[in-house]
Amino acid sequence: MNDSALSPALAQVLTLVAPGDRGLTDADCEAAAAALSQAGASRVGAPRWLCEGLAVDLPFEGLERAAAHAAVDEAAALVRLDRAAQAAAGRRKRMLIADMDSTMIEIETLDTIASLLGFGEEVAEITRRSMNGEIGFEESLVERVALLADHPADETLAQVMARVTYTQGGETLVRTMAANGARCLLVSGGFTFTTEVVHRALGFHAHKANVLEVVDGRFTGRVKGSIVGRATKRETLEALAQEMKADLREAATVGDGANDLDMLQAAGLGVGYRAKPIVRAQAPHRIDHTDLSTLLYYQGYRFEEFVTA
Repeated sequence: MNDSALSPALAQVLTLVAPGDRGLTDADCEAAAAALSQAGASRVGAPRWLCEGLAVDLPFEGLERAAAHAAVDEAAALVRLDRAAQAAAGRRKRMLIADMDSTMIEIETLDTIASLLGFGEEVAEITRRSMNGEIGFEESLVERVALLADHPADETLAQVMARVTYTQGGETLVRTMAANGARCLLVSGGFTFTTEVVHRALGFHAHKANVLEVVDGRFTGRVKGSIVGRATKRETLEALAQEMKADLREAATVGDGANDLDMLQAAGLGVGYRAKPIVRAQAPHRIDHTDLSTLLYYQGYRFEEFVTA
C-alpha cells in the first residue's frame, strides 16, 4: 500500500503505533483496513506514514470509534499495537492537561515517601484501591497523608526527588505541543514539591498540586488548602478552555488513575497511559504498549515534527 495524504472526503482516521521491537508493516495496514471494513466501515483509504515502520494513519468513514477500536483489538494479526480512532478534523490540540505520578514520572510520590519512612506497603495498598476507583481519591489522600505525621520532612523529600525518573516520550510530548502553540499544564493529586521541579524539567507552562504541611521540619499529617483531586482536574481543564476561548474538544488529557477519568472523558483526546483497569475500560483512548510520544501521533504529528531537548 502506498503512502498518500489523507483524503478530505474521509472524515475519520485510525492511528496505529507500534513499539520498536514489534514495528509496523504494510501487512499490518492491510489487516487493519480489512478489520475496519469487516466491522462496517463504508470506506477505507490508503495509509499515511507518520513514522516509517512505527506509526501510521488509516483514513476511513462510517464506523463509530468504539467499533473501530474493537475491530483492531479483535484482529489476531494486530497484537501489541496502540490505536486511536477519531475525527480527522481538529486532531491537533490547543491544550494539554497531564497527570504526574505514574504518567509523566515513573513513581508514585506518596508511596515513595511512605516506603522511605517504613510503611510503604500500607500506603501503596490505599493508593492501589484509590487509583482503581474502589475508594474516593480525596478520602484516600487524607488517610495516607495522616500516616506521615511527626516524621522528618526535608531529608525525606530530598530522597524522593532523587528517585524521580521521567517517563519516556513525556518531554517530547510537552515540548512539541508547546512549540506548536498549545498551553500545557501539569495537574497532580501529588504534591507541589515534586510538580515544581517536574513541570519545569518537561516544559509545562504551569502546575497545580497538593501542598504537604510541614512545621518545624516535620510532616503534620495534613494537606494545606483544598485537595487537588478528580473534580479539580476537570475544573482546571474547563478553566483553561475558558481562558483560551477554546472548546474542550481542543484539549488533550492524559493520566492513569480513576481520579483522571473526568478530565479524560471531557477532553477531545483523553488518553489513559498504562492505565489502571477502570481507566482502560472507560477512557476514550489508551496507550498500553508505546511511550507518551504516541499522543503526538494520535494528533497527526509526523516524527520529523517532534521537538526534543
